[in-house]
Parts: sequence; structure tokens; C-alpha cells
Amino acid sequence: MAWHGEPLVGFDLETTGTDPLEARIVTASIIEVSGGGQVGSRRDWLADPGVPIPEEASAIHGISTERAAAEGRPAREVADEIAKILAAYWEDGVPVVAYNASFDLTLLAAELRRHGLPSLEERLGGTAIGPVVDPYTIDRAVDRYRRGKRNLEAVCGEYGVVLEAAHEAAADALAAVRVAIAIAERHPQVAALNPAELHERQIGWYRAWAENFQDFLRRKGDAEAVVDSTWPLRETVAAAT
Repeated sequence: MAWHGEPLVGFDLETTGTDPLEARIVTASIIEVSGGGQVGSRRDWLADPGVPIPEEASAIHGISTERAAAEGRPAREVADEIAKILAAYWEDGVPVVAYNASFDLTLLAAELRRHGLPSLEERLGGTAIGPVVDPYTIDRAVDRYRRGKRNLEAVCGEYGVVLEAAHEAAADALAAVRVAIAIAERHPQVAALNPAELHERQIGWYRAWAENFQDFLRRKGDAEAVVDSTWPLRETVAAAT
């Protein structure tokens, strides 16, 4: 059976900002989806990020600094639990689906480093993480010239996936899985890959996109523009303490 007919795990974070090396986890969700598309077990977290949540971030996901401080669990515990669960799925060979995975996984890795916790790779015995399925990266590669936005809401519309509550971690995690399945159903060349092959293809697809985007920015006048081309996990040495 093709990978999109097998169990998948959706993962999403809502955060304090847009820089994965600096931002902190506010909410998170991990949700299982069976081969038949049925929703299985689900884990949700509300964290106290330990820093103020900017108003613009609160306006997106609805969590204020006050609520996170009052109701959220320590960020260290949340990051550790998320990493432990994701590592267990990868050890079992289950693909983790995350929309714009390089953001969520890099941010999680930065949180682990910030709190002195084992990295994702260390939890896997020193091996690279994966398989990861990133509908954002796949869609951008297989339908490169489609006009319009590529955010989760727009891509859900393109593939006929209902997004119940945008920027709510569980809804976004589930929608990411359903978009991944829809992409595979529309594009047989994606469905034909096994999870490991798809993971490797995404590394190349992301690198090609980043290099093209960097070239575009430099042609537009930003001679020193640099677009990180690593996927699904950026280097986190520079993560803030």
C-alpha cells in the first residue's frame, strides 16, 4: 500500500514569533490518522513560553501571555514530551506530517537545545530524523507554477480539504495530513515513492526552491540575501537562551 494509505502523524506548533531559532512554543498538537483517514489518538499542549507573547502572535492563535503563564506547563516539559513522542513514531517508521516542517522542527530543536535536553537526533541514537512529510514543500515542487498563496489555508482550498480552525494546532496538524494525502492522490509520482524516498526528494526540492528564491532576491537588489536551504531541520547552534 502507498504511504498515504498507511498511518500518519500530524504535528503542529503555534508560537511566539516567526523566527524558529528565537520563537518559543505556545501550543502544540500531535494527532494520529489511520490508513483509512480516521482520526486516532491526539495529544495537545499549552506551554508557558517564559517570555511575553507579542500581541500580533496572540491575535493569530488566541493565546495571551497571561493565559499561557496561568494555564501553561513549563516549556521544558512540553518540548521534552513532544520530542519523545515524535522520536517514538520515527522509531516505528511512522511518517510525521508537518506543514512547513523546517519551521516547526527547527523551533522544537531550538527549544530542546535552549533547555539542555537531548536533541531529536540523540533520541534516535544519533541518526537523522524522519521520515517527514511536508505538504508545503511537496506542493511547491509538484505544482511549481500555480498562482496564489501557499499558506495552509490556501493549499487546503486548492486540494478540497476542510480546515476547521486555522492557527489552532490540532486543526492545522490534521489539515496537514489530509493535504498530504490529497497531494498524493492527485500526483501519482508522489504516491509512488516510499516514505524514505519521499523524505530524500523533499531535501532536494527544498534546496532547489531556496536556491531559486535566493537568486531572485539578489536579482531584485538584495546582494547579500541568504535563504537557508536545509530541510527538515536547520542548525540550532544560534538558538537564543
